[in-house]
Order: sequence, then structure tokens, then C-alpha cells
Amino acid sequence: MAIPMIDPIRNALAELETRNGIKVLFAAESGSRAWGFASPDSDYDVRFIYAPPLAWFLNVEEPRDVIEAMLPGDLDLSGWALSKALRLYHKNNCALFEWLDSPVIYHEHGTLAQRLRTLLPRIFRQPAAYHHYWRTAVNVYETALSTDPVKLKRMFYVLRPLLCCRYILAHRRQPPTAFASLVEACLHDPIDRQALADLQAEKVQVGEGHLVTLSAFWRDWLRREFAAAEAVVGELKSDADVPLAELNGVLREVLIELWPAELPALLRIQDE
Repeated sequence: MAIPMIDPIRNALAELETRNGIKVLFAAESGSRAWGFASPDSDYDVRFIYAPPLAWFLNVEEPRDVIEAMLPGDLDLSGWALSKALRLYHKNNCALFEWLDSPVIYHEHGTLAQRLRTLLPRIFRQPAAYHHYWRTAVNVYETALSTDPVKLKRMFYVLRPLLCCRYILAHRRQPPTAFASLVEACLHDPIDRQALADLQAEKVQVGEGHLVTLSAFWRDWLRREFAAAEAVVGELKSDADVPLAELNGVLREVLIELWPAELPALLRIQDE
């Protein structure tokens, strides 16, 4: 996927590394540009995982574990420290799962991202993910789609999580980040597909604030989809089996990759 901002984004990440003394381990596009239904004026939402300086890990106090920057060119960067990312990964943070599957990867360093992708089938908890996407769809509908006119982009912020719910029910794993892959896997009715294609054709031509009146077709589709999704809330079971200790091991191994001379000695002292 061609991204006109790729060089400015990589330069911005390098500047954050220098300014904060960190190492960016993974960076990807998130939100509408990753999903595949950005408006012409959509922001670039760059999300990243970083390793703080080694001294950061040796504090009694809990240091700040988030870095955020809003830069010219509608460039929104937000990153989590490695330990925070691993804690949220263990809690089944679907946003992080989506970053790892983003079609737009700006940077990968070392083995972290691939380790997390490999562990994902074992750590994925169907009930937690289903509830996340279900509640996302309900909240967006109630706050932004219940009465006309509505922002067209908000329709996609309901359609996508509803299709994610369909995907989880059918495949019992994390849904793909790309909206096109979700549609291919979950939306089989040709009438539904054509109606969605018409919405998408309009979406890519208009700005973030474009207002529409939802058709009777889409009002009825949403009513039926919400009813079907709600009917199975609470029925899914989880067999996730990745203990936190295993992620502690990932943390150690990634840090050793970054500090191969310093870390082994420190860890030996800790284990004595």
C-alpha cells in the first residue's frame, strides 16, 4: 500500500527515538487508514511500541510508559513502552492485536512483533474480543447514528465492529485489520455487498464531516445485525493458555536483543 507520508512518519519516529532515548520496536498505521476506508482528510494514526532506556527499568517509581506527539500534516503518534504493551497484550487488547496485523507497517526492529503474532492464537480470548467489538458498535450507534443526519464515517465505525463479531463467531480468532478482508470473509449477500460498495465509493470522495441520511435498507440491516449479535453475547468460551510468566520471558529476550552485553549480567545477579 502506497503511503505518501511514509518518509515523514519514519523521520518523526527517528526524532522521537533521539529526543527520548528510546528504541522503536514496532510502528504501524491504525484506524481508518489501516482499515481501508479513510477519508481524504483523515489523520495518520501511527501507533508504536518502544523500549525505554535501560535505566527506565531500574526505577522504584513507576515511570511514564506512554509517548504521544501531534505533528504537522495531521500526523498523530502514540506509543506504549514495551512492558505496558505486553501487559495489555496479555489482557487481550484488540487495538494492539489490530496494530500487529496492520496492512501499513512503518518499522519493525528485532523479534518482538513476530513473537506476538506467533503467540496470538493462544492468547486470543473470544469472549473478551467479541464483547469489545460488540460494545464498540453499540456505543458508536447510540452516540452517532441513532438519528439522521449522521456522519458517513460513523457508519463504517459501526459496520466494521459488527463484521468483527461475525468473524469471531465463524472463525474463533482475531479478525483481520483490513476492512476488505472482513467483507470478503463475512459479507456474502450480493445485495449487501453492493450497498456497501456504494457507501465506500461515496466515503472516499468526501471529508470527515460529511453528513448523510441513512437509507431504510441500512436502518433495517443494522437492526437485524444488532439483534443477531446481541443474541450470542455471553455464549463464547475461552481456552487462552499463555501465562504472564511466558510474556515475562518475551520481555527478557527482547531486552537482551537490545542490550546483549549489559542484560545477561544483570539477570544473573537477579537470579542469584
